[in-house]
Amino acid sequence: MTVSKAAADAVKPSRPNGKASAEGAVESAALQFGESSELLGYSLKRAQLKVFEDFLRCVAPLQLTPAQFSVLLLLERNHGRNQTEIANTLGILRPNFVSMLDGLESRDLCARMRSANDRRSHILVLTDKGRAVLARAKKLVATKHEARLIELLGPANHAALLGMLSKIATEY
Repeated sequence: MTVSKAAADAVKPSRPNGKASAEGAVESAALQFGESSELLGYSLKRAQLKVFEDFLRCVAPLQLTPAQFSVLLLLERNHGRNQTEIANTLGILRPNFVSMLDGLESRDLCARMRSANDRRSHILVLTDKGRAVLARAKKLVATKHEARLIELLGPANHAALLGMLSKIATEY
């Protein structure tokens, strides 16, 4: 492989003592994102990673992922719906959803029951423990996680961003 002298020189900056670093790269300069920072999808993904990191810190005592929290929220509002409906609504692939449900069931947060209308499908219900964990999670998310986002963005921008993201999710 041939590398231009300019490219080779770009990765061999000098250290204060005049020697190149062992890795041959600038150790103190931040990476430049270039055009990717102007792409909405890329920016959404970077923001999502930061938001999920904060969410996980907030609900760490409850050991819930954002996806598990979403499942519990849907079950709270949609008692007795089947697992296919819940998985499809959240965009979770069936094998991944079954595995997630196994974990939630093993923690006694939800239960699968045979549907009275279709014995091939299962309906999902929150258990009493699931309701209690969800109530604690909702409080942590509201008072810490969402509160930080509202403080960062301001109430009007927070509401506007929710509206814009909802529009993308429903109309795109």
